[in-house]
Amino acid sequence: MNCLSAFFAMSMHLGLQGEYNEYHPHVRCQVDSVISGVYYNSEDNVSFYTGLEHNGFELGLVTGYNHDKIVPMVRYKKNNWFISPALETNGNVGLVVGLEFKIER
Repeated sequence: MNCLSAFFAMSMHLGLQGEYNEYHPHVRCQVDSVISGVYYNSEDNVSFYTGLEHNGFELGLVTGYNHDKIVPMVRYKKNNWFISPALETNGNVGLVVGLEFKIER
């Protein structure tokens, strides 16, 4: 059981037109393959999420984005790097690429 781990991520928003937050403090609880947590998202809002992790892929649901109350979450993580698709409210599609570090106690 790995429940409550703290992380800090830095991200780049590729192919997107808006201005986005690039710094993301993050707290996660993971029990087996079930994940849940809270983070400060790219739109300067607090997001809560829940989902499943398997072989580096994270799939779930997340709150806190302007275009809908709950949206799908997809992220692939390898070592400290991650990549995730992004969708702007104007329909523009891009990628979020980032580096995430676990904060050790």
